[in-house]
Amino acid sequence: MQLPLRLEQYLQRAADTIFAILPRPAPELSVLTKCRIVSHRGEHNNVDIMENTLAAFEQVSQEDIWGIEFDIRWTKDLYPVVIHDTDCKRVFNSALRISEYSLAEIQSQVPLIPSLQQVIDRYGKKLHLMIEIKQENFPDIELQRSRLNTLLGELTPAIDFHLLSLHPELFELFNIVPNSAMLPVAELNLRQLSQQAIEKCYAGISGQYLLLTNKRIKMHRRQAQKIGVGFVSSRACFYRELNREVDWIFTNHAIKLNRIHKHLIESSRNNQ
Repeated sequence: MQLPLRLEQYLQRAADTIFAILPRPAPELSVLTKCRIVSHRGEHNNVDIMENTLAAFEQVSQEDIWGIEFDIRWTKDLYPVVIHDTDCKRVFNSALRISEYSLAEIQSQVPLIPSLQQVIDRYGKKLHLMIEIKQENFPDIELQRSRLNTLLGELTPAIDFHLLSLHPELFELFNIVPNSAMLPVAELNLRQLSQQAIEKCYAGISGQYLLLTNKRIKMHRRQAQKIGVGFVSSRACFYRELNREVDWIFTNHAIKLNRIHKHLIESSRNNQ
């Protein structure tokens, strides 16, 4: 089940407000060194720097943050481009629909939208790429699967990138990497996707930090699987997730959290 966007944003803000005021102990150095921060759609405000653009990813790269998460959709001529929505209205104030235009036409009309090729060329092996496959029509799945496989060909699955999806059945369509490089993203269907992740030996499970209980985290740990939580924003929540030793922290505030993280490491080492 996928939440309506406004409801999801309201619940996220409510959870953030509660967790931001609860005191948390500073994590130990051994925990801090395991932390992997993932910038959700890059560092953006959708005013000066738009989400899922090279400018947003460049902000992350300059701050030495571990990874970026971004979405891909397919053009009319079946090339993957990096954008969350099916159209350009919300972010770019354009009615252009991705599936109705060729790659060349899209980049002519909305040049800020990068192709997946451009992102890989610039940030492959520099940042860990968390690539979310969106549910949509796939007119020629064999061609699309082949093109995605070619684009990712010089990268190592699970080392340089993971494939993510809210709909794990898409992993069957894009079965170009081992299951250990596939990460289901849960919403209210956490229990269902958690069980699938274990049965199919996926990389692990990712979901909203409030829904991922300590009990469920331990269950995946017993299977040697990883845990991703989103979307951490406050220092207190950041401390909480670090102390729970989650593997990946997805956030819209990667630069802020990364600077807190670096300061904590420096302070811990100075106090040893």
